[in-house]
Amino acid sequence: MNNDDLSRLRAVTPGCAQVFHFNHAGASLPSQATLNAVIEQLQREALGGPMEAADNRVQERARNAAAALLNAEPEDVAFASSGSAAWSQAFNALGPWQPGERILVGRHEWAGNLACMAEAVKAGARLEVIPCDAHGAVDPQALAQMIDGQVRLIALTWLPANGGLINPAAQIGSVARRHGIPYFIDAGQALGQLPCDVQDLQCDVLKGAGRKFLRGPRGTALMYIRAQFLQRLLPVHRDVLSAPWDGKRFTLRDDARRFETSEVSLALLAGLANALEEHNRLGAFAIRQRIAHLSNGLRQRLKAIPGLTLRNLGAANQQSGLIAFTLEGWDSVALKQTLAERRINIGANGVAYTPLDMQARGLTNIARVSVSYLNTQEEIDVLLENLMELATRPQISMSTQSP
Repeated sequence: MNNDDLSRLRAVTPGCAQVFHFNHAGASLPSQATLNAVIEQLQREALGGPMEAADNRVQERARNAAAALLNAEPEDVAFASSGSAAWSQAFNALGPWQPGERILVGRHEWAGNLACMAEAVKAGARLEVIPCDAHGAVDPQALAQMIDGQVRLIALTWLPANGGLINPAAQIGSVARRHGIPYFIDAGQALGQLPCDVQDLQCDVLKGAGRKFLRGPRGTALMYIRAQFLQRLLPVHRDVLSAPWDGKRFTLRDDARRFETSEVSLALLAGLANALEEHNRLGAFAIRQRIAHLSNGLRQRLKAIPGLTLRNLGAANQQSGLIAFTLEGWDSVALKQTLAERRINIGANGVAYTPLDMQARGLTNIARVSVSYLNTQEEIDVLLENLMELATRPQISMSTQSP
């Protein structure tokens, strides 16, 4: 990805001219073509009738692009309104939990997933945390030592929301597949940032949101379900699409769309299809290289700011584009708000996002910069200049932690 490529990509992304955006892990900036795809579908619905403007080709484009992203088959992909909605649907479809059954998770598990698991714990299941290695990543060898006949699920957040760690998802998958244990991956921060091959990961379920590094619209998400695992999942919610009437009975579909409903926003899916196709044309490896180059350099430069402490996990030079830090004298939410007034967007996470990891590390909140291939060195210079200035005038805020 050379300078000409970057200039072209930024020129067709309207937000790049308005803000210095370092919150791609929250939601990235869509291209004008993605915006146009949403608007054009809405116009067709407004002018010709919403039902009459329904076009199966929109969903086909999105499904084919998602399958190419994941190295999966289109029939193994379902769409949802959010990553959390997709994950909870798949988890609840596992069926009732029995006392003594075990769920093994990484310490960095996303809180929304843990909230679903809490219902299983109420039924008597045990939630257990897999030990970390010396770099703070989930340890596959430690996981292997935990396996017994009571383990019913292994769940992993591949890239945690509160720092730069990249968990060894494929190695965890090897342990899960070897023992025949269902394996769920939360790839919310990975999709659009890292190459993602579900065959290599050996996962049974993987989900991610469209709005993050994929640069799709809010309100979109995708879920992969391994074909051989699908029959073990019985969705709680069903309708005429997911369980159609065959003349005698209502029968669940034999593809991933058993997790979809007949009511869907084609406008949002049209935007997602365009965003996915743009990502696939750029190529996941080229994107990964640029994000790694920018974020590795930024981490080093952040160390020069007085009072700033990096709060990342993971081996050096093997981290994601998410950079967590705290700044002495600043509440992270107040820091985020102050930078926003200067048109610089960052994130701020509290304990509620990743409670197991934040509590284990004694952190109450962190500021988070997340870098995309769209960012430039000039933008990074502006961010650093502002952080350096704010470091010299601490301002404690009583703001509550932001979601």
